[in-house]
Amino acid sequence: MSGNRIVGLAALVIGIVLLVFAVQSANAPTDQVASFFTGRFTSHTMLYLVGGIALAIVGGAMTLFGRRA
Repeated sequence: MSGNRIVGLAALVIGIVLLVFAVQSANAPTDQVASFFTGRFTSHTMLYLVGGIALAIVGGAMTLFGRRA
C-alpha cells in the first residue's frame, strides 16, 4: 500500500468520525433549541458536518485513486 492510500484511508476514517460527531451534535438538546428558533444548526455542528464530508470525499478519492506502488 502506498503512502497516499494510507493517508487517504486515515482521512476517510477521520471524516466518518466527524460525521458521527455531527449527527450526535445535531441531536443534542442545545442544538435542537437553536435549530427550532433559527432554523439552522450551530456553528460547531456545521463545522463537523462540512469537515466530515470534505475529509470523507478527499480520503475516499485518495484511497481509490492513489498512486500505485
